[in-house]
Amino acid sequence: MIAIAVLGVLSLIFLVVVVRLHAFVALLLVSMGVGLAAGMSFQEVLQSTQTGMGNILGYIAVVVGLGAMFGQMLESTGGAQRLAHTLVKTFGVSRASWALTLAGFLIAIPVFFEVGFVILIPLVYSLAKTNKRSVLCYAIPLVAGLAVAHAFIPPTPGPMAAAGILGADLGRVIVYGVIAGLPAAILAGPVWGSFIGSRIKAPVPSHVELKEETNPDELPSFGLVFGLLLVPILLIVANTVSNSMAPPDLENLAYEASRARVVARFFAFAGHPFVALMMATLLSFYFLGIRRGYSLSEVQALANKSLGPAGMIILVTGAGGVFKQVLTDSQIGESLARSLVDVGMTPVSLAFCVAAVVRVSQGSATVAMMTAAGLVGGV
Repeated sequence: MIAIAVLGVLSLIFLVVVVRLHAFVALLLVSMGVGLAAGMSFQEVLQSTQTGMGNILGYIAVVVGLGAMFGQMLESTGGAQRLAHTLVKTFGVSRASWALTLAGFLIAIPVFFEVGFVILIPLVYSLAKTNKRSVLCYAIPLVAGLAVAHAFIPPTPGPMAAAGILGADLGRVIVYGVIAGLPAAILAGPVWGSFIGSRIKAPVPSHVELKEETNPDELPSFGLVFGLLLVPILLIVANTVSNSMAPPDLENLAYEASRARVVARFFAFAGHPFVALMMATLLSFYFLGIRRGYSLSEVQALANKSLGPAGMIILVTGAGGVFKQVLTDSQIGESLARSLVDVGMTPVSLAFCVAAVVRVSQGSATVAMMTAAGLVGGV
């Protein structure tokens, strides 16, 4: 059973890296192959595929769809640029690398990694050219901030899906993600970027033409953008805090009528990712769109545009749910759990090693998280 699980992970890496098969198809093939190799019947494999896909997509599809629309509004209306430019101005040119790390960290929460990079790379080139420094001094901090938030902080798709598979509390995932993620972003960003940038001179590519910066008056305010970013995060964390103070399942008549109970129930609803992201998305439609001169049809066009990239993420996360379900139904998870106890390895160590190997091998944080969460979820 353990050999089958290991072979499944290696096969996934081979299909994505060598064969260049799309991650969605590769995950489905590996999941079905693992199930058949573990002795499941054809019908059982198909049923696990349907159950695993349905269970995870019933949760993640809504979140990714709303998050994509929210991120599209920030991207298209200049909200992301405003955030980055204001932070760089506040930190000062000498500490611009720190500002870029923080900007990447914040922007990657609602905006897909690749989109955030494309939006902010002109600022990196501009700073490198103006200050006559290596592009690495600014590009690495930006990428570090984007990558850490993309992999650590809900409501980005990967952490959301992993939390769903593992049954983790999202508020805690956000808090622990910030605690673990910021030091990682600092070391990988401004610290390493400054070190390697002073040793490797990477000039701005000769073909890059720096465009004139957008008039600041045409961009939304920093306070508005920052406030919209905080809306879903604060609501989700507030739900966790209120639940810890007043558990909703406590059956007590005196407590039932108490204010704490009412607050807990309110945040259980408002702090659910569906509602929290819905509120943030609707607020972005109005404050970034309608209030700044966009028509309803233009806002709708932006929302439609966002769902193209979201579709791929949704399918990949769904396939990750299939992988987890097959591992569970085939009893591989139980075998893996017993083996971990025998060798003294913890599920956390297993998850980290698998995620690191898959991430370094094929590049996608989402695929790495889905693979590792599938294994640990089975355990």
